[in-house]
Amino acid sequence: MNKENKLNPSLPSGFEDRWGKKLVLKKQLIKVIEKNFIRFGAEPLETPSFEYTGNIGSFLAEDEDNPMSDIFTYDDRDNRISLKYDLSSPLARFYAQYNQELPSIYKRYAIQNVFRNEKPSNGRYREFLQGDFDIIGNVNFAQANAELCNLISITLKDIGLNKDQFTINVSNRKIVQGLIDDLKISKDKQLKVIRAIDKLDKPGFGLKGVEDLLKKERKDQSGAVTKGADLTNDQVVKILNFLKMKDLKELKENLKNPLSQEGIKELEEVFEVISYGSNSNQVKTNFTIVRGLAYYSDFILETNLNFKVTNNKGKRVDLGSICSGGGYAKLISRFKGVDVPGTGISFGIDRLLFAVIQLDQIKIEDQKPVLVCVMEQKYLKNYYEIVDLLRDNNINAEVFLSTKKNLSKQLDLANKRELAVAIICGENEFKDNTITIKNLRGEKGKNNQTIPKADLINEIKKFV
Repeated sequence: MNKENKLNPSLPSGFEDRWGKKLVLKKQLIKVIEKNFIRFGAEPLETPSFEYTGNIGSFLAEDEDNPMSDIFTYDDRDNRISLKYDLSSPLARFYAQYNQELPSIYKRYAIQNVFRNEKPSNGRYREFLQGDFDIIGNVNFAQANAELCNLISITLKDIGLNKDQFTINVSNRKIVQGLIDDLKISKDKQLKVIRAIDKLDKPGFGLKGVEDLLKKERKDQSGAVTKGADLTNDQVVKILNFLKMKDLKELKENLKNPLSQEGIKELEEVFEVISYGSNSNQVKTNFTIVRGLAYYSDFILETNLNFKVTNNKGKRVDLGSICSGGGYAKLISRFKGVDVPGTGISFGIDRLLFAVIQLDQIKIEDQKPVLVCVMEQKYLKNYYEIVDLLRDNNINAEVFLSTKKNLSKQLDLANKRELAVAIICGENEFKDNTITIKNLRGEKGKNNQTIPKADLINEIKKFV
């Protein structure tokens, strides 16, 4: 082939291949998360990657002039279709379509890829795996939201995190909405205000960054300008003062708006239910979180890791939320015409993977196979008898797939694959009905043992 016609083996920005230990750990995370979703009573759901664009809406949008800019959208005959950017909007469509067949209180979980056409950064991709757990129906939402907190706490501990390595931050959108109403901020500016507040804890923002976004504009370090909400100085000051409040008691004393008071009361009720279990120490109030997605209406949460990670440029940074969610009162009513309340959480599995793979404390359960080496072609039938015996006893095993490589080359490949053990059998072993086991991680010169064939399974289980 002409060199000029060779393809470049690379990926677009924001997409990632995963293999080896990283993929094994990812599957391990999925297994734990799914186990706990089922443990908490949810049923599985799978929806297609594409939805009609109008059905999923533009709740992600920050660009008012181009509300679908963060969504992959395409023409499809007479309709527009989009790759789903989260799992909540497809859930709303599904529930509206099939609600007559579903229980009145519907708990579902979904673990699927979603797509966002946004700038990639630390643990943020344009295609990534989410694990969602939702509860839809007329329930006691103090109980439902407390269950979400319990589910997050138990799952992260089961994954292998210590309790001091993560915090579940909770708030209620009604609190800030009441303040916005009191400040008489116009409808067209409200979502921009909420998204500005939501960026307080994001890298490079802080109070000054939020203040700029609440005012006319914000210019970041690169010189890029983001249009602000253009509030008055008085409105900005009162919002910044709100962001400095630390507990429910202080909020109750300072925010007299009935909607804010309602949100405070709902949050108190959630904490009461959480106190009945063993996870209350993991949950803290944080009134600066408001969640950028437009469909959240009341309870909201974000789960943050209490340790820094190393980004792709070698810098130590805060990763951001690895599990977030909240309540949505109007998401399903777009289809049904009546309010059907729901609440739920979403684990960012690929973002969580980005963090935990950097920790030494999580054991990767990588079940590498036993390699049965091929010494001579005439014994190939015997090697397959050995590998069948291992597989029949639930031990991963394979026969080396060549009869032309010497033993040294076979062991070199085994070491490159980081296998733990190899089986080496030649004329002497088959004559004596024995098997030689080579511990590939043992001390050189002391890592071979020859055993009776009858002891093979017991001996191999010491290595795998």
